[in-house]
Order: sequence, then C-alpha cells, then structure tokens
Amino acid sequence: MVFGRDTRDALAAAVDLVNTLPATDTERLDTLGDVAALDRYLAVHPYSGHIDRDLDELASVRAIRPRLRELWLVDREGAVPLVTAMLRDGEAMPQLAIHDEYDWHIHATPPHAPLATRILVEAAMAFVDIIRADEYERVRVCAADDCLSVYIDYSKNRSKRYCDTGNCGNRMNVNAYRRRKAREAVSGD
Repeated sequence: MVFGRDTRDALAAAVDLVNTLPATDTERLDTLGDVAALDRYLAVHPYSGHIDRDLDELASVRAIRPRLRELWLVDREGAVPLVTAMLRDGEAMPQLAIHDEYDWHIHATPPHAPLATRILVEAAMAFVDIIRADEYERVRVCAADDCLSVYIDYSKNRSKRYCDTGNCGNRMNVNAYRRRKAREAVSGD
C-alpha cells in the first residue's frame, strides 16, 4: 500500500486527534483539554496557514473529533457520504502546493481557513485516497477489550489488531498468557 506523505501525515493527525477524545465518559480523560495540549498536538502535526492558538480554536478542533471518529465506525461505502460531507462543508477546492520540506502535495482549503476546517478537510482528502485504493479494511478500532482507540493498519498482511496508544498488544498477550496458565492449573496439565 503506497500513500503519499501528505496522506500518511493527514491520517496520523486524524488518528491522534480522534484518540484525544475520551472513548467513554468514565474511562479516560480528554487529552485535548487546553490550548497547551493543542500546541503539543500541532508540534507533532504541523499545519500551514493561520493558527490562533486560543480557546475558540481549541473548541472548534475538539468539535470535529466525533465526526472524524465516525470514519472508523463505518465501512468503505458508509465512509463515502461522511467524507463527501466533510469536503463539502469545508468548501474543499483541491490545489497543488509546495512549502517547507514538503514536495508537491494537495491543499484543499485556503491558508486562512479555520484550523478545524483544514484538519477536517485534510483528513477527508486522506480518506478519499483510502476509499479509492480500496484499502478501507486498514481503518481499524483497537481489538483490545478495554480500548476504543483508532489506528490505520499499515502492515503488509493487514494483521495489526491493536493500537499504539495504550500498550494494548502487550497487555492483551499478557492477559491471554495468564488465562492459559489458569486453565492449565485447573486442568492439572
């Protein structure tokens, strides 16, 4: 699976943003709780164009997380209307751009568009690539029984089952090992 750098960057930004949203009301704190947290997010996922770094912008970015999470809760066909609505709402107008260390890539919003709009549209454009490449089975929710984090499976054989946010793979392997040992102890093996 070959996606351009801009697609992979937008997907990583979407994954990280969605994973700041509490999976349930009681189990996890919102990790995008203040402007400093938004600054940390932007340090990892820089966006060109105007950024206010204020409470209004924070609220706008936080507000798009449920829309993005929906992309992980549907199949390929279900994603099409969601992505289309995101592009339409963001008034996307794809154009080639080159800046900083990035070679030619697509921007679909003007640099003065609100940050939340740029994030949403860039994520939608990345999902367009996933849909067109018929790679939607790579869009996954963690298989750990206590985790709802999302990820994109870039493995060659599409075998990744756990996210990278909570050490879920190791935790589930330890749990399985303990269950096996408990069954062996009960059966006397």
